[in-house]
Amino acid sequence: MNFTLTVMGTASAMPISDRNPSAQMLNVHGRLFLIDCAEGTQQQIRKCRLSFLKIEAVFISHIHGDHVFGIFGLLSTMAMYGRTAELHIYAPASFAPILKFFLSYYGDEINYEIIHHPLKMKAPQTVHTSKNVTVQAFPLKHKIDCYGFRFDEVVPQRRPGNVPFKAHSFAYCSDTMPFPELSEWVRGVDLLYHEATYPASFADKAKQRFHSTTADAANCALQAGVGKLVVGHYSSRIRDYSVFQQECREIFAQSYAAQDGDIFEID
Repeated sequence: MNFTLTVMGTASAMPISDRNPSAQMLNVHGRLFLIDCAEGTQQQIRKCRLSFLKIEAVFISHIHGDHVFGIFGLLSTMAMYGRTAELHIYAPASFAPILKFFLSYYGDEINYEIIHHPLKMKAPQTVHTSKNVTVQAFPLKHKIDCYGFRFDEVVPQRRPGNVPFKAHSFAYCSDTMPFPELSEWVRGVDLLYHEATYPASFADKAKQRFHSTTADAANCALQAGVGKLVVGHYSSRIRDYSVFQQECREIFAQSYAAQDGDIFEID
């Protein structure tokens, strides 16, 4: 599994007993990229048998609690595991005082460097490049500064026998209401994660709260020509989760309503 997504949380802001809020881990050739870090992310990392020390970078879409409340515990646990490699965190500029507060109280326990890269772009911009992947960040449309991320696998320069190589791609669209540019920014990815907090019948509430419905997510996937759509960030008021997948598939057949712990191999 060289390009694999593990969904560790599919709930939204209101705590519920059987789901965790937003956190995902993308595995690219053994290197891990954590996307959002809600409360309970540490336990989910352990349950999913993922490594704290192999996390190369963290990407925080925005600083609403259901996307960031787990970061303090994660940073502390990395130190207890003896991490020495620097950790890059890509997050809105508003994350800076949060990190400063954490370090002011617990910084003496941190034996590795934490580097915050503030996100301020108005259009897609490359923010992280490593041996196997290039990451772009782009603005979403939410109540506060919020960003999505696109991960594109790097084609290796050397391939034994010039074996054909298909580069994989994944895009993460956290809390957002629909807007025209989004489908262009995620065009053609193999797997698109797009929040679908509400069923289509809650369109007014979704608009009021700067979120998306199943129809919004599926239409974005259709317009962008993606391979598969995965939805999550479900409202706590909806208990029949089958409605999310059903409504998405009415528009975009390759739609999947994620459950906590689901693994998607991107091919």
